[in-house]
Amino acid sequence: MASSERSASIIGTGSFLPEKVLTNADLEKMVDTSDEWITTRTGIKERRIATPEETTSFLATRASQRALEDAGIGPEKIQLIIVATFTGDMLMPATACLVQKNLGASHAAAFDLSAACTGFVYGLSVARQFIISGFYDYILVIAAEKLSCVTDWTDRNTCVLFGDGAGAAVVSSERRGPRIVGEYLAADGSIYEMLFMPGGGSLHPPSHDSVEKKLHFVRMAGREVFKYAVNSMVEAAVKLIERYSLSAKDIRLLIPHQANKRIITEVARYLGIPEERIYINVQKYGNMSAATTAVGMDEAFRSNEFLPGEKVVVVAFGGGFTWGSVLLEW
Repeated sequence: MASSERSASIIGTGSFLPEKVLTNADLEKMVDTSDEWITTRTGIKERRIATPEETTSFLATRASQRALEDAGIGPEKIQLIIVATFTGDMLMPATACLVQKNLGASHAAAFDLSAACTGFVYGLSVARQFIISGFYDYILVIAAEKLSCVTDWTDRNTCVLFGDGAGAAVVSSERRGPRIVGEYLAADGSIYEMLFMPGGGSLHPPSHDSVEKKLHFVRMAGREVFKYAVNSMVEAAVKLIERYSLSAKDIRLLIPHQANKRIITEVARYLGIPEERIYINVQKYGNMSAATTAVGMDEAFRSNEFLPGEKVVVVAFGGGFTWGSVLLEW
């Protein structure tokens, strides 16, 4: 088939959440906070926390197995594995290589993608390009994070936000399931210090000093991030909708990054999309970085019936600063 005739579709999705639930009541015993304070400011009621044995590659593998089962294909068909994460098992090898081993996907190339919370959107975009170019026919896009490992559990402003989890999607040239119509991607590295993890790389390699200074934990300027998060997700959604000559009323469902309920509410208000057409699960899982949109997509697809022609927008923002959106059509 000529590349101009090809399209990329999501033929299967899956997700995996650890069993351990950390509630706001639990956090009240750990730091100076309250259920009312957390709920009012974030909308989060609980989050999932992985055990020491449940590494990022473990979470990713479980989500992938469910996505492959949903797609009705075996791991031997997968030609490329992309894992969006910044909490991989190790700096090297890539978590995607560990997932390849776990799945037995011996024919697949594999690499990690680092775009923080926008990672799944970036990953779907990369997969689409490989599919429509004719280079691959079956790609596994995974978003997996174990944020509990990079959370300062003494900082009440950040520890209430984060959770662990993974979601996956099988992207294929097969014409079934929602088609990935297009994407919008953006970044602004000049404001990276609003949301970053300074330690662990070549700038601040692991040392007694870096550990004592808590450089290996996520740092966030909450108030500033809130403003940029709203503006960037609105921009990403609007640019995508306008590119395809659509309007807010044409969007059956919006699946946003689940960082904060107030951010989602503001984005919905600016876009003019009623809350009943927005998928929200932040109350159950908190912010799982790139995994939030992947898990949200899987849950939304399994709990909704979509008609031919109906459209879904997935939109996210994250550290970097990165932001972007993907348009899907049944």
